[in-house]
Amino acid sequence: MVLSAPLAFVLIVAGLWSIIVWPPFLKRVLKDPAARDANGAPTRYMTVNLMMISTAIIFGLATAVIGVRALAA
Repeated sequence: MVLSAPLAFVLIVAGLWSIIVWPPFLKRVLKDPAARDANGAPTRYMTVNLMMISTAIIFGLATAVIGVRALAA
């Protein structure tokens, strides 16, 4: 499958967006008092957000890589 240059740029921008936007949200989640219980153990709030953010970053990285490879082809 061959993608046009504009579509490749869209993939790169979408991937970079995910890579740039999610880490600051992760920092806020980790600082949130709801992220840990009274004993300091992670709560479901922290676990769910950590999984969501890591998945979004991985998909963002994959999207950016696909865009770069499509642009280079």
